[in-house]
Amino acid sequence: MRAVDYTLVALKRAGVDAIFGVPGGPVIPLFDALHDDPDIRTFLTRHEQGAGHMAEGYAKTTGKVGVCTATSGPGATNLVTPIADAYMDSVPFLAVTGQVGSARVGTDAFQEADIVGITLPIVKHSFLVDRAEDLPHALVSALHIATSGRPGPVLVDVCVDVWAQDIEDPGPDYAPELPGYNPPSSGGHPKVVAAAARALARAERPVIYAGGGIIHGSAHAELTRLAEVTGVPVTTTLMGLGGFPSTHPLWIGMPGMHGVAASTYAFQESDLILAVGVRFDERVLSTVMHEWAPNAKIIHVDVDPAEISKNRSAHIGIAGEAAPVLGAISDSYEAMADKHDTAIRTSWVDRIGGWKRENPYHVDSHEGTIQPQEVIQALYKITGGDAIVCTDVGQHQMWAAQHYLFDKPRRWVTSGGLGTMGFGLPSAIGAKVAHPDALVLDIAGDGSFEMTLQELSTLQMYGIHVKIFILNNGFLGMVRQWQEMFWEERYAGTSYEPFQPSFERVAAAYGIAGFTINPGDDLEEVLREAIAVEGSALVDIHVNPKAKVLPMVPQGKGPDAMIVTTDAAS
Repeated sequence: MRAVDYTLVALKRAGVDAIFGVPGGPVIPLFDALHDDPDIRTFLTRHEQGAGHMAEGYAKTTGKVGVCTATSGPGATNLVTPIADAYMDSVPFLAVTGQVGSARVGTDAFQEADIVGITLPIVKHSFLVDRAEDLPHALVSALHIATSGRPGPVLVDVCVDVWAQDIEDPGPDYAPELPGYNPPSSGGHPKVVAAAARALARAERPVIYAGGGIIHGSAHAELTRLAEVTGVPVTTTLMGLGGFPSTHPLWIGMPGMHGVAASTYAFQESDLILAVGVRFDERVLSTVMHEWAPNAKIIHVDVDPAEISKNRSAHIGIAGEAAPVLGAISDSYEAMADKHDTAIRTSWVDRIGGWKRENPYHVDSHEGTIQPQEVIQALYKITGGDAIVCTDVGQHQMWAAQHYLFDKPRRWVTSGGLGTMGFGLPSAIGAKVAHPDALVLDIAGDGSFEMTLQELSTLQMYGIHVKIFILNNGFLGMVRQWQEMFWEERYAGTSYEPFQPSFERVAAAYGIAGFTINPGDDLEEVLREAIAVEGSALVDIHVNPKAKVLPMVPQGKGPDAMIVTTDAAS
């Protein structure tokens, strides 16, 4: 068969049913083949960055590989941001790019760019296919690498003359050799697992610190079981929200720079931390890492052995997939004759509960304004928590993480490690493509939304229904907050006023129902009306421009410098 036809066969064998992208000369053959294929839905986006983020939204909500495509040169380079985003957040992601003809590679041909070299630091692996016979190895390997072990992005760059050449189909059972690639898949060595169980039993102030690896590893049930078997409270990172039920009595909340104060207090007083699927990044530990959890022993479980003891030395390290490792620790714990002291463990949980009651998330109050935290609370109330929530990056992202509760995995879609503005709308489109019957919300900031708002056209072109809520404060809000708190209120380059567009009119230009909420309007009534709209809706909510995301651990400070309230910030 033609190489381009084999490409579609390989994608479908891997379960791919959607592809997002923009055509150009070197990928015209691919789009031509997709044109007649009934099994893979093709979504023409308005920008390649949007295509990449749509693939991420699809992947994050399904666990399957998200696929995007772009032409050579600027088409491929426009995918750099979503590729980097997928790399930082461990998203199973395949970018298929077109390249100039094999004989012209390296000649600075029209729209030639060394996309393999450009993306080398931000992919799990990459392939340049300049011979047709190499395509099956590249595609099958790429799909396996992207989805196995610690997921991540893989790039396959195909020279345009390869598509038309005939190749042999190696068949559905083809499994190319990948020397040196052997991600751990076990539940850990029994003796190490038993040591972890004993350490949990002996600890008086233990905490489970769970991250995105719980979501990627489909380990939410095993995490809940372990917490209940051991009675150990759980904190879930920004990327781990939904990996443990947010309404569970053992859930502390989100940790870190903008996490609930109780999580920081718990870490600082803990004597043991079981860390699962986390990187110990500075957003949780703060930039003064040696001051974080100074008296705690560390058990670190991760599918990527390179992460263990990278940022924080582990006393017990277990390289393995989260679900079988947590299941094995629970089994070992239950089999032990001597478990934890119930009274001591209950006292520890109660102490954390007291911190939660004494230090709830801060909600601004300013007469005559709409508080952004109240918008998120209203959306949670209206939806009953039964929605897929996508966000851009900034203050609104943190408010959504703080005030919308997630009891199930893959309902929270955001850009964590890279912090990509413009992520929200396209990722929501990808999530809706994957889950056409789900309610999908895009919670955006006015600054982030304008970076990819052209994808409203993609939304309408394919009849994809997403509800968009813009927390409009007229600023690049998170930067403005830093300028107020640490830069003597010098608002350099952060104000969009007085040149903000009417987002309601922008929505109308795309044929989307638009709403504007100003102070004094009935917030909940308009939100309900927008959600009830048949089709997509956009709501422009003018919120308190001086609202802050608190708590906050200032950059360059340790956890003990955490600012909890506005009074402490002033």
